[in-house]
Amino acid sequence: MSNPILFINACVRRESRTKRLADALLLKLGQPFDEVRLGSLAFPAVDENFLNERDRLAAAADLGSPVLALAAQFARAERIVIAAPYWDLSFPAALKQYLEQINVVGVTFAYTEMGVPVGLCRAKQLFYVTSAGGPDVPQEYGYGYVRALARDYYGIPDVRLIAAQGLDVYGADAEAVLQAAEADIAAMPS
Repeated sequence: MSNPILFINACVRRESRTKRLADALLLKLGQPFDEVRLGSLAFPAVDENFLNERDRLAAAADLGSPVLALAAQFARAERIVIAAPYWDLSFPAALKQYLEQINVVGVTFAYTEMGVPVGLCRAKQLFYVTSAGGPDVPQEYGYGYVRALARDYYGIPDVRLIAAQGLDVYGADAEAVLQAAEADIAAMPS
């Protein structure tokens, strides 16, 4: 049996500011969680052979297969927390690789006869936690991409952004910015 929360950790640095915020959120949520540390996974190349095998396993509903394990875990989660620092107008590449692994027809979503995606995921809520050195980070990049997948493909209606920005701006008090974000997390309704 898996825990109610799935924590997808795309943080690389040991002293990650994003991970610090994610830890505060997980504490606030107060439920056990399973962590997927993306930095410790070796993702297979998504080539034609991989896609054919994945499609075959999904059609056979072989959710016990290692090829579908991450997608099945994601689909079962009751709540999802993704921690991904803002990098290069997006997020770390490992998160994109993870999303390619879980985006599986018949596991995390299906298509209607008209070709419209319908979510198959159990989660009703996804938190996207991030931090950025610069100010005014455009939401449509990293967070916007994940939000669109969560809502439009996976069927997760409540997608929330938790962010601390401007941490590396000259003269900024990064600790104060992080503490303010942590206070916002602590004040969230349960």
